[in-house]
Parts: sequence; structure tokens; C-alpha cells
Amino acid sequence: MSVIECNHCHLSFDEKIMIKENDLNFCCGGCQNVYHILKSENLDSFYEKLGNKTISAPLQVSNDDLAKFDSENFLNNYTTLTKDGFTQIDLILEGIHCAACVWLNEKILYDTKGVVEANINFTTNKARVIFNSDILKLSQIIQKIRSIGYNAYAYDSSIADKEATKAKQDYFVRMMVAVVCTMNIMMLSVAKYTGFFTGMSNEVKHMIHLAEFLLTTPVLFFSGFVFYKGAFYGIKNRMVNMDLLVCTGATMTYIYSLTVLFGAKGESYFDSVSMIITFVLVGKYLEVIGKKSAVDTLDKIKSTLPLEAVIIKDGKKETKALNLVKVGDIVELKIGEKVPVDGKITFGSATFDESSLTGESIPIYKKEGDTLYSGTIILDSTILFEVTKDFKNSTFSSIVTLLEDSLNSKPKIQTLANKLSRGFSLTILTIAFVTFLVWYYLGVDLGFYFEGTNQFERSFITAVSVVVIACPCALALATPMASLVGISELAKKSLLFKEAKFIETLANADVVVFDKTGTLTKGELEVSSAKFFKESKDSLNLLYSLLDSSTHPVSKAVKKYIIENYKVEHLILEDIKNIEAKGLSARYENSELLGGNEVLLKDFGINFEFNSKTTQYIFAQDKKIVASFELKDEIKDDAKELIDYLKEQNIQTVMLTGDNNFVASNVAKELGITNYRASFSPQDKADFIKELKNSGKTVVMVGDGVNDSVALSFSDVAIAMGNSADISMMVSDIVLLSSKLKSLKDAFIISKKTYKHIKQNLSFSLFYNAITIPIAMAGFIIPLFAALSMSLSSLVVVFNSLRIKLK
Repeated sequence: MSVIECNHCHLSFDEKIMIKENDLNFCCGGCQNVYHILKSENLDSFYEKLGNKTISAPLQVSNDDLAKFDSENFLNNYTTLTKDGFTQIDLILEGIHCAACVWLNEKILYDTKGVVEANINFTTNKARVIFNSDILKLSQIIQKIRSIGYNAYAYDSSIADKEATKAKQDYFVRMMVAVVCTMNIMMLSVAKYTGFFTGMSNEVKHMIHLAEFLLTTPVLFFSGFVFYKGAFYGIKNRMVNMDLLVCTGATMTYIYSLTVLFGAKGESYFDSVSMIITFVLVGKYLEVIGKKSAVDTLDKIKSTLPLEAVIIKDGKKETKALNLVKVGDIVELKIGEKVPVDGKITFGSATFDESSLTGESIPIYKKEGDTLYSGTIILDSTILFEVTKDFKNSTFSSIVTLLEDSLNSKPKIQTLANKLSRGFSLTILTIAFVTFLVWYYLGVDLGFYFEGTNQFERSFITAVSVVVIACPCALALATPMASLVGISELAKKSLLFKEAKFIETLANADVVVFDKTGTLTKGELEVSSAKFFKESKDSLNLLYSLLDSSTHPVSKAVKKYIIENYKVEHLILEDIKNIEAKGLSARYENSELLGGNEVLLKDFGINFEFNSKTTQYIFAQDKKIVASFELKDEIKDDAKELIDYLKEQNIQTVMLTGDNNFVASNVAKELGITNYRASFSPQDKADFIKELKNSGKTVVMVGDGVNDSVALSFSDVAIAMGNSADISMMVSDIVLLSSKLKSLKDAFIISKKTYKHIKQNLSFSLFYNAITIPIAMAGFIIPLFAALSMSLSSLVVVFNSLRIKLK
């Protein structure tokens, strides 16, 4: 007998349990049914797209609950009508594993009569389905998805998500109106400024003023409405914010320009009005995107767990939503599924991938009585477990709660920036007001541009000049322009910065905290040492053949070592048995073969001196040890280079890991890291990060896996590796797309260079304001030159930022 693959899910099982159908083999009736459905629907090209990848066996879901999907209450809560009168619903699909799964579900839905549109997001497993409810019921769509081995639930979008989406769309429309109008105004300004120096008839000048007025008005009152609203609420709450400064400068300039348009002597400055609104509105739009991203982050995190669990009650199976699962319920868990809630195994044993929670790269064997944690994945068996914690209090939900708390908190730098903005705004408005009073009441006339004007007009023009020339365009561009150039350079190095502000924080980092597994190490098992007690051609062939019968990570690592170091041949073994979480047994002619861990050998009465400090694979023939292998997770090639660079920059390095102290100390010693912590839980890591921050340090956290997500969220800058678990990438601020630590070194180098240029831009902007504001107060600058000066200062900032690209 031997282990063979199922023709649908490609999982390997003992030939004895397979369902035979001519030359086809199926592990269960579900796979057999789905296989024939795909054949009948001409969708068997799915298997070509699937390739050698495996998928979970079809979910065994009862269709008893289909009626609820057609109830009036359900449809009112979860569906909407499109402008064409069709019904739209968002679904979460369970069982999506790869692009082939997405293709199959989209294809089966599009081929269903009544479905108008079906789009599936592979990242979130979220499907948007638009259908004609007159000829197709929602329950029929759910049943169709279930018929091919997947499951679907209604996606419950939160109010916050809807509001964030609406705000993003609103800002985008306002910004585009401002940009389009401003571009046209600037073209008209070229003619106006040229005419100021070369001469222009009053009729032509008036037409230009009129055209600028028509284009500026929607920019000020439609696009700029958000600033008026912000200023209103600021005043209502006794706060002088940047919105008030923008509104005051833009409105005063607009009013003065109107007086010129309707006959007053002077020049109009409608272009300055539109530029003020447009520049600042772009920054506001980026802020809204950040808020929307925060809402989406939690949404995606919550969707990584299944929404229902299979409960065993009185010998029958029923599905329950996770929030209805109670302590004491018995839950069935199959190969490849995620543990939905915490519990204890009551039947069976299996290995679990806990790398997403603990950081351990080695699958953990668990038997009856052992504890299971939500979010971990079962690898090689079907078990039953008793629920010990409800969904709200389970491990995974606790992590999500911590993430919600951290996302709702504000960093200190944001509070400081708000205070500085209020101070700057209040100062400029006060200076402008005092300037007006001095000119008007004291009759001061130091300027030489106001001959023939009355005292009020001179005072008003001078005050407007102060506000316009001090308008923080250069100040506002100083950071985002340099950051934009820096981010583009970082992207070339396979670095994704989710927000520009993290460039500054990274450049000022005091401590960099690393996870070990998958961050400083490769996250792949490799043989570190091998010992043969009986090395012969036959024994090597037998070992290779036994290893080739397993897909376990340990077996794969040892198999790779054998292939690379020896020339071996594949032998046909008999009676191959997969002993869950322990290893394999088989027979060859009259020899009994065993390969696996220490538990397997002890079960067969073989005594051997085991090294518990490393992962081991032992091969025995006829109860005699033939070979043993020690495995470890290799350190990344560029890890040492990065650690050395950080030391040169006087940045402290710390390593936190869920691994044991022996493994952690070896890695730390090899990399030259003196500060490390072993056997750390997710909460321990988060607490450690908070302690560092409370001591006044700027903390950068680099990690992967769900176990790092809480610590990442509490750090000043969270960096996720490209091979990270989905959750850690969602809560991160920077993603290393290449997973090479050299990219992280580049991130520090470019961030420091960018931050240097940001400081240059800010210094220039402050110097510019310190020089020009007094000159404007003295009456030597009219609004026209104030606007030109403001534009010139912006250009200086732009060109200085572009210098970041220079080597």
C-alpha cells in the first residue's frame, strides 16, 4: 500500500481510505462531487491553474441555513440597489487559497444566470456580487459557491468604513476641482504678470481678472469649504488652527481682488487664493487616506479568521457564527483550517503551525488535553476540541483589541505639530492685525508703492501682503516634497512606506527591535549537522525514499541535504504510514524503517541520546539507529551587515523571540547583538516596546507573523518583511518587499538623507518668513510681489528636494 494524491485537492492520503473511480482517486465525497461539477461546467482548467499546489478538502457545510439569506431582514441589512436596479452584496469567501481559487469562484458566479458582476479581492477574500434578484435568489448564489467546496458569508461593513470612504471620495472631488481650476488660473497669470511689466490695456486686464474670478470662486467656496468648516469648529472650541490661517489669507486676498475687479486701483491676486487652497487641500487628502487605511486595517485583520465553526452536538454537525460559540461546545477542525477560538483537544492529535502567534518555525505536536490558540493552523489531521474561551476573549480577538487601542492613540509628534500650527497661525494673524492698526491709526507710510491710495486701502493691502507672504506654502511643501522624492527612491530599493512621516521617525530612531524567525533568520529549516552510524549505499537509498514519502518541513529539509550531498536512488517502499506529528514508518522487503522525531522512536522502544536544544530527525532500520540530523534556521546573509551599520550609527539593537534561550543566544552571538530576550509572548513583546517608548526612546520594530503585530502597532515605526503574515503587513508602516535586510539598511540611509533635506527646506522656509514678513509689514511688498515671493520660495523647496536623487 502507499500514499496517493486526491485528484481534486491534491492532498496525499493512505490508499486504503481513497474513493476509487476508474483511474481517479478522491479523499472524500466532497472532492468527488466538486470534481464532477467542474467537469460538467467545463471548468476543469482550474486544475491547470492550480498546478502542484494543494487546497483544503471541500467544506462540509449544511444548507439548512440557506433560507435566512432570502429573508427580508437579512436583505435589508446587507444588500443595496445599484443605479441600474440590480442587487449588490459584499461576501467573505472561506476557503480561498490561491489565484486559482479566485478564478474558479468568479467563473462559476459569472456563469450563473442572473449574476451581472462578480469581483473577488484575493488579499481580503472579499467578493462583490451584483445580481438580478428577479431571476436569482441570494441563497442560490451561496449554494452555488458551496457546491464547489467554498463557503460565503455576508460582509458586515462598519459605519466607520462607510464614513471614511465617503470622506475620501469627497476630498478627492474637491481636490480635483481645485487642481483643474488652479492650472487654468496659472496660465492666465502668466499673461497678467507679463503685462504688469510690459504694459497691458485696462480692458484686457479686466477680462483676465474676470476669468480668474470665475475660476477661483469654486476653488475657494467648494474646494476650500473643508477649511472654513475646520476654522468654524476651531473657533467654536476656542482653538486657532491652520484652517483659520488658510481661510483668513485666502478670504482677505479674495475680497481685495474683488474690489480690484469692480474698479478699485491695483492688481488682483486670485491666483494666490487658488494656490493657497490647492496646496493645503492635497495635504488634507493624504490625511484622509491615512484614516481610511486605519479602518481597512482592522477590517482585514478581523476577516482572517473563519466567521463560523462546525459544532458537534448529539452526534450531528451544525455551523455557528463565532460570536454564538459558547464555552463547552465541541468544535471539529480539519486539515488546513484555522483554529477559530481557544480550546482543549478532546479527540485526536495533530501538529499545529503556531508561527503566526509564537514566532516558532517548528510545527508543534499537540494531543488530547493540550491547549489550542485561535489563529493557529492545523497541519495534518482532523480533531475535536472543547471551547475554553469564547470568541471575544480568545487569543486572536485579544490581539485585535490591542490593535484597535493602539490605532486610536495619537503619537506625541502629532500633538506637538498641532501646537506648533496653532502658534504659527495665531502669530501671523496677530502680526497682520497689528500691521493694519499701525498703518491705519498711526498713519505710518514707510512704503513707496501706495501713492494715490487712501489710508484704509494702504493698511488693508499691507495686512494682506503679510498674510499672503507668510502663507505656509513653502512650509507646507518642505516635508511632503522631500518625502515624496525620498519615497520614490526608497521604492526603487524595494521599500514601501505607507506614510511619508515615517521617514522622519526612522531617521531619528534610537532603538531597532528585531524579531528573530523570518526576520534575522531565513525562516527555513536547514540541516546543521548530520551523523551516520551506518553509512552505506542501501541505507542512503532507503532514507531518501522514506523522506520522499513525506511533505513535512523537517523531512523536506533533510531530503534537500541528502540530495545535495549524495547520489541516491528512489526505492519502492511498502506499508507507508504517516504517524501524526511524529514521523513515518514503512517496510522494504524484510526491513522495518522509521524516520521522525524522538517521540516516534520512543514509541517503538528505541533508546537514543536526544539533544532537546535542537530539532532532530532520526532514521532507524530494524530498530537500529542509522543516522541522525540536527536542523536549524539559518541566519540571513545580510543580517550581520545591517547590525554593524546600526552600531556605527549609534542605534541600539534588540532581538525578541518566542524561541528558547539556547537558540536565541546562538543567533545573538553570531550577529553581535548583546541585548536579546527569549521565550517572549506577543504581550511580552508589546510590553517591552512600551517600556522603551516610556523611557523616551524612538523605537523601530522589525518583524513578521501575527505574534509581532501587537508589538509592531505600539512601535514608532513598524517594519514588516515581504514574507510576513498578512496581519503584520497590515499594521506595519514600512514593508520590505524583497525580504532582504540590505533593503532595511537602504531605508535608514535614504531616510536620513531625506530628513536632512527636510530640515534644509524647513530652515529655508523659516528664514524666508523671518526676512520677508518684516519687509511686508514695513509696506515694501504689495500682494502681487508677496504672491510671487511665495511661489519662488516654493520652487526653492521643490528643487532642493529633487537633490535627494543625486548620489
